[in-house]
Amino acid sequence: MPDNKPLFKEITKGILKENPTLVMLLGMCPTLAVTTQAMNGIGMGLATTFVLLGSNIVISALRHIIPDKVRIPAFIVIIASFVTLIGFLLEGFVPSLYDSLGIYLTLITVNCIIFGRAEMFASKNGVLASACDAIGMGIGFTLALFAMGSVREIIGAGQWMGLNIPVLHNNPMLLFIMPAGGFFTLGMIIAFVNKLANRKPPAEIKCGEGCEGCPAAAGCDNPGKEAAER
Repeated sequence: MPDNKPLFKEITKGILKENPTLVMLLGMCPTLAVTTQAMNGIGMGLATTFVLLGSNIVISALRHIIPDKVRIPAFIVIIASFVTLIGFLLEGFVPSLYDSLGIYLTLITVNCIIFGRAEMFASKNGVLASACDAIGMGIGFTLALFAMGSVREIIGAGQWMGLNIPVLHNNPMLLFIMPAGGFFTLGMIIAFVNKLANRKPPAEIKCGEGCEGCPAAAGCDNPGKEAAER
């Protein structure tokens, strides 16, 4: 992919068209494990975005220096360094979120999204394009986890971001905060996103090129209609 591709497209592609979770089905482990609450989804998404952005920038900057034979170990060391850094930051400043994410925060090191972007994009493109790619993929991943966490928290716990939801708070469907509910919620969101991504615009009616069988022929006042009828 060339470096001169519009940077705006590099950012927006990860939000819907190439969403890493809902379209490419990457990062399923944290998606299903930590999204019992919307806040956990935001925390995991932002932590992953931080690691993705940092590793993409460093790998892109060193792409001509890292020997091809050791690129995979080098990528892992770079990614693990940023994971360790974000782990220290969360433990020091947001200990409750650090405890909620648990071992899944450490497992960001082997997250397919991060390693995949490093191998497929950052190692082949410039720093700015790689940074935009990381931001777009990170936003898409964060939005997917936030949507998952919101649905599961609202229906499964009757709450959302600490606020009680009327009716649902006293009658929560606990299934949604269990693994089965995670799979069901993920399937429904993926189906909805695919419906939006694959929606085709309505076909244009070309007047004057033959009105026979046209659904708008009865009320059409196009001059070409009379010529077509003759």
